[in-house]
Amino acid sequence: MDAQLIELARNAGATVVTLMATDAWERARDGIVSLWQRAGSSRAGSVQGELEAARDDLLTARDNGDELTEQELRDAWTGRVRRLLTERPDIASDLRRILVELAPEVDDAPRTVQMRAEASGGGRVYQAGRDQHINER
Repeated sequence: MDAQLIELARNAGATVVTLMATDAWERARDGIVSLWQRAGSSRAGSVQGELEAARDDLLTARDNGDELTEQELRDAWTGRVRRLLTERPDIASDLRRILVELAPEVDDAPRTVQMRAEASGGGRVYQAGRDQHINER
């Protein structure tokens, strides 16, 4: 599979899961369901139910402070979209259009940044969620 389609699937999976907990959820869900319908996938009928179940899982996980579930959901939806694009690469332009329409909603969605680093042997780790200025003397 082409690297651009893999990145598109990754972006779609992250976007869908991010929007599950926002006011834009219904638009996101409807766009993804319509994508499966246009693709003529045999799973088109079950995608809406799977999305709703994933949303319930996400909201419960957030209530419980379970960040791992959110990442698992992103990975799961990335895989589903990737498999759909493998079957029907011609619908990539439709998916891109849906993501562009949803982009302002993603920008307004709350973000969670997870960073992990490990240093050994006198090594240093510098991490930042945004700007970082280091002045060592």
